[in-house]
Amino acid sequence: MRILIIEDDREAASYLVKAFREAGYVADHAADGLDGYAMAESGDYDVLVVDRMLPKLDGLSLIRSLREQTIETPVLILSALGQVDDRVKGLRAGGDDYLPKPYAFSELLARVEVLARRRASVPSAEPTIYRIADLELDRLSHRVTRSGQEIVLQPREFRLLEYLMRNANKVVTRTMLLEHVWDYHFDPQTNVIDVHVSRLRAKIDKGFDKPLIHTIRGAGYMVRVGSDGDEE
Repeated sequence: MRILIIEDDREAASYLVKAFREAGYVADHAADGLDGYAMAESGDYDVLVVDRMLPKLDGLSLIRSLREQTIETPVLILSALGQVDDRVKGLRAGGDDYLPKPYAFSELLARVEVLARRRASVPSAEPTIYRIADLELDRLSHRVTRSGQEIVLQPREFRLLEYLMRNANKVVTRTMLLEHVWDYHFDPQTNVIDVHVSRLRAKIDKGFDKPLIHTIRGAGYMVRVGSDGDEE
């Protein structure tokens, strides 16, 4: 089991990392919310242990952002805020369990193991590999190939392609891309999407007979095989 501890108190974090490792688990540490989010976003962990009060990005905002990205890794929230309202806010933000400080490590360990077992017993509905025609994207290895030829993508390009392939044969609007790929909940009024789609199209479609990334006039973008004449 892989555990990510997101805790800004280095002494407390060091204790937890050591205790989890002594219990036989792999434990990593992030010292602030932004680093924690970046590490958790990979989806490589079985359980996240998240302190609520974090620098750069607070724990509840971190959890909400992960859930918005459809990352369902179980989260146990640790916090000195232990009132009922505090626990309710944590659970409503997307946390799976809430343990007030101070706590006994034996209880924390038991709760983490319960979350890990619960996750293991539920089959994942999210595929790990997306395929459209001869294009393949592996979410676990972050590898993209077309006709067996590997295509190297930047992290944002990978997320963009992943979201388009997840919604294959459906129109993906600019707003959807801003929210799910760029984490914007407003339109920054830039051409950032157009630039990234253009770069992605150059890597995915250039040199191949059939384009897969299509611009749908007045609507957005779509990954599909073939064209029905409504694109620009």
